[in-house]
Amino acid sequence: MAGFIGEFPCTVDDKGRFLLPSGLKKQVPAKEQKRFVVHRGFDKHLVMYTRKEWERISAEVNSLNLYVRKNLEFVRKFNRGASDVELDGTNRLLLPKTLTEYAGIKKDIILFAFGTRIEIWSEEEYQRMMKDDGDGFAKLAEDVMGGAKKNDEE
Repeated sequence: MAGFIGEFPCTVDDKGRFLLPSGLKKQVPAKEQKRFVVHRGFDKHLVMYTRKEWERISAEVNSLNLYVRKNLEFVRKFNRGASDVELDGTNRLLLPKTLTEYAGIKKDIILFAFGTRIEIWSEEEYQRMMKDDGDGFAKLAEDVMGGAKKNDEE
């Protein structure tokens, strides 16, 4: 899979449902468009995977040695709140209340899609996290990518 890309503003209704944007749905392989798994992110947001990708990641996480205390703690926290969600007949997904409370989601959200994941942020948290701080991104890029191998095409 090539990966997801894009930022998609959405609105969550009173029942916790949001419409999966068509531009994002088109990026999901046809066989994987119905079932997703949502769980807590490392920051104050949620992460959504196709069911197939969740099974791959989950297998990796569950292969950790659970007799090592840190591994057990990580596996528990990683899986905390993980929930199956299914697209309904009108292309909506229902977010569990416990997860929306964790992420501070009330109404307006941003679906931030990259790689094999779709992050679900409250609009306020997303804006705070992505706040442009001038040279901050340039410094971060240098710290993270500065030692990376140079691309042959450059």
